[in-house]
Amino acid sequence: MANEKAKRTAITPTREQDYPEWYQQVVKAADLAETSPVRGCMVIKPWGYSLWENMQKVLDGKFKETGHVNAYFPLFIPVSYLEKEAEHVEGFAKECAVVTHSRLEVGPDGKLLPASPLEEPLIVRPTSETIIGEMYSRWVQSYRDLPILVNQWANVVRWEMRTRLFLRTAEFLWQEGHTAHATENEAREETIRMLKVYEDFARDYMAMPVISGKKTEGEKFPGAVDTYCIEAMMQDRKALQAGTSHFLGQNFSKASNIKFLSESGVQEYAWTTSWGVSTRLVGGLIMTHSDDDGLVLPPKLAPLHVVILPIIHSDSDRGKVLEYCSALEKEISSGGSVRVQVDSRDIRGGEKAWGWIKKGVPIRVEVGMRDISSDSLFVCRRDTGEKKSVSRAEFVSGLSDLLGDIQGNLLKRAEKYRNDNTVEIDTKEDFYSFFTPKNSKKPEIHGGFALTHFSGDPEVEDTLRKDLKVTVRCIPLEGDDSPGVCPFTGKPSRRRVIFGKSY
Repeated sequence: MANEKAKRTAITPTREQDYPEWYQQVVKAADLAETSPVRGCMVIKPWGYSLWENMQKVLDGKFKETGHVNAYFPLFIPVSYLEKEAEHVEGFAKECAVVTHSRLEVGPDGKLLPASPLEEPLIVRPTSETIIGEMYSRWVQSYRDLPILVNQWANVVRWEMRTRLFLRTAEFLWQEGHTAHATENEAREETIRMLKVYEDFARDYMAMPVISGKKTEGEKFPGAVDTYCIEAMMQDRKALQAGTSHFLGQNFSKASNIKFLSESGVQEYAWTTSWGVSTRLVGGLIMTHSDDDGLVLPPKLAPLHVVILPIIHSDSDRGKVLEYCSALEKEISSGGSVRVQVDSRDIRGGEKAWGWIKKGVPIRVEVGMRDISSDSLFVCRRDTGEKKSVSRAEFVSGLSDLLGDIQGNLLKRAEKYRNDNTVEIDTKEDFYSFFTPKNSKKPEIHGGFALTHFSGDPEVEDTLRKDLKVTVRCIPLEGDDSPGVCPFTGKPSRRRVIFGKSY
């Protein structure tokens, strides 16, 4: 029968059958996170949180290398602070969670009721520009107090209506950098510098190729002068905005009264920036590399690099196999750079192997009595599925190179997928055809990135968003910048931009 010949997969449905549900099942099978009793919020489980911790560790180091320090600011923001910046409050008003009372009291029916109204409602932070701006206005008096280069690791709340684990939840974890500068040039340099940090991290650690670019006026951060972003393509050909960096100009300084005495003795407003990435990166990692067997992880961020699976066929072999595996674990981990674990749980070998496959560990090593007798190991690569027997000495000496090869292969594979699904489009008809599903049963696997000239007309953006759910993902900072003609308006275009459907 045809079904008997079909390749066994661990995840049902497959990516081709139902991509959104496949994603949810990968998260579940890898034991990364689950929904919580609070609507729209998630519980990040240890394996998923380890991924975030590894990301956090690398990024925190990069921030400190560029002169930034960490601080912490309040979770609650007075509503009057948001009102100071008109665009900002308008952009976040519908997503705000609001605290209006303190204390609880027991009602006549035994239920708990809010007791004391607050003098002023408090917003559970959706982002911290306004509260941090208030503090900077107290800290900055002179040009000698600048620049301020501060980052915060925190949680934020944006009351999303449609949620998906890691990608869009009511509460999520992130970092938000907030800086203040004496000059516009210095602030603009900071904005691009931190965008570059995100770009390098995505490529070098996540093995996720991204396009760095500038947002259009209609897509920029509320209250910003300019917003820059990194955009990645997922395996359903949709774009994921993986990080943003904002040049805020003097908008928030004027709203928060961040003024300083310049070298020339004149009172001036500071120039500010903000930039951030979130646990959405975990979702991006999943959708960039994973397959129909589950999670696939780049070694640089994997909680474990190597899992050793003892193969025990009889009780008399148990001691010898476990002793060999333990010695191998110590040998591999002796340098301190490789994370390795022996899985000695008393469960069936096939179940154990599939469990680690679904968790995405880059390398599995199986060891039985036959392997011990020849001092060899049965090695399995998660990225390619390749399995082969190698000598113990060869494996240990070549492990660093093998992990590097896996990391490089994942990046190369993701780059090829993105490039294969990026096309130049010069007519409105071809554009609409590209983003219109050919098969209504599988609309999620049509489209990709369209490199198309665009005149910047906001009405065109609105129309494309309504007609096709397509937006300008970014105006690339690099690549072909030849001028042309916008196919939607016939007006001149300074360069092609990236259009795509997005999360």
